[in-house]
Amino acid sequence: MTAVSPARRPRTEREVRVDLAAAYRLAALAGWDDTIYTHLSAAVPDEPGVYLLNEFGLAFDEVRASDLVKVDVHGRVVDGSARRVNPSGFAIHGAVHTARADVECVVHLHAPWGVALSMLPDGLLPTSQWAMRLHGRLGRHAYEGLALGGEEQQRLVQRLGPLDGLILENHGTLTVGRTVAEAFMLMHILERAAQAQLRAMAAAPGSLRVADAALAEGTYRQWVGDGSEWDGDAEWPALLRRADRLSPGFRD
Repeated sequence: MTAVSPARRPRTEREVRVDLAAAYRLAALAGWDDTIYTHLSAAVPDEPGVYLLNEFGLAFDEVRASDLVKVDVHGRVVDGSARRVNPSGFAIHGAVHTARADVECVVHLHAPWGVALSMLPDGLLPTSQWAMRLHGRLGRHAYEGLALGGEEQQRLVQRLGPLDGLILENHGTLTVGRTVAEAFMLMHILERAAQAQLRAMAAAPGSLRVADAALAEGTYRQWVGDGSEWDGDAEWPALLRRADRLSPGFRD
């Protein structure tokens, strides 16, 4: 994510709203939702310090573009609406958005394979091509309970640094992206990699074929290329069509 990319057309709020609503629907279709909990958030173009968040109480498969609420970095509603959000749920998102001006979208989930991965001391290993995309790109944050105060927020963003995501130990996973599409695709890759690793560990305990660091690093470099194409660029149109087909109404 450090490569210099060509200039891209600035995004509009409408585009970000539609993409974020689609990401919620697609997450539900993938089985990543946790009733009304966990969040996907996105920065509002041309409104520094303002972010879009789902209205509290909606399931992921109910979210529409118009349901997304504008909040500040503390999760306080700033769009004048009376809609509720979960400010404690935005604590992680707000800290990341504050620390990472390059990030449009933050995805934090309690998805099944990611939570299981978060229990393993060694985390994600370079055991699949998916995992090699994230080789050296995931930090780790130790579990400190339900509360997320200012000091823990600082520890969390320090461990994220310039990386693509975090394994939140005994908790879940987090990915970030320069677009909603990128953050979503990185979570897709992480969840697939976790699933493959955990299934292999169950099938053949102690017998994993783990790539060496040089091969894993080389594969990562092949995957990201020269930085001109971001994760999600190629996949997102097809994923939007899937959301339109299987979960219509998210654009409303």
